[in-house]
Amino acid sequence: MEVVILPGSKAIAMLAADAIEALLRRKPGAVLGLATGSSPLPVYTELALRHERDGLDFSQARGFALDEYVGLPPGHPESYREVIRREFTERVNIGAANVHGPDGAAADIPAACQAYEDAIREAGGVDLQLLGVGTDGHIGFNEPGSSLASRTRIKTLVEQTRRDNARFFGSLAEVPHHVVTQGLGTIRDARHVILIATGAQKAQAVRDLVEGPVAAICAASVLQLHPHATILVDEAAASSLRLADYYRHSYDNKPSWQGL
Repeated sequence: MEVVILPGSKAIAMLAADAIEALLRRKPGAVLGLATGSSPLPVYTELALRHERDGLDFSQARGFALDEYVGLPPGHPESYREVIRREFTERVNIGAANVHGPDGAAADIPAACQAYEDAIREAGGVDLQLLGVGTDGHIGFNEPGSSLASRTRIKTLVEQTRRDNARFFGSLAEVPHHVVTQGLGTIRDARHVILIATGAQKAQAVRDLVEGPVAAICAASVLQLHPHATILVDEAAASSLRLADYYRHSYDNKPSWQGL
């Protein structure tokens, strides 16, 4: 696990976009894991800029969304399929048929979850997965207590997550209680994971996932077992890290050939 402490969300977005651009230039048909929430939005904005300004090409790329609410009607503005379309895919030249998401409206949710796992596998697996992290350490919608080996499945949201997400809806009552999410085992299968966290409200979760024990109470701590996990945080989110000075020193002296 590599921890990189940066001045703010702009610097984080630039570095994450650098990694995605490098991937696409060496592998135009790369499979991207697409997260929603606030954390990845500056990354999507930076990628859209590079597409428009520099011709960064997404035409052969494929995308798989991390999760989806259960029960929202098709086209609902806060469905994650719509958020990803609005914030990212319609701003670059990735084909709509190349972007996939879990089916939160399926009549048979378990079958739809297995079909999603099969689709990721048939695409060759995710090359780079973007992630945010919740204040309780969840990634995707793998809430505290999730199996570290879990696969795509339905989950019940804890009330803190519903409260955190209510800002995207008209009221807390409108936030669904259930989601379909890639599991922790599914996320771990990605070849590279980039997790983004900003703000003091994420400091405890960042400390738990980076320096705490690997435990289901902090789902993101499973990334300690990942062979290529990059944690991008701002100063506020890094404020509880015991080894912050070491992480800064390591990044400042990193060999140029190593990449992100």
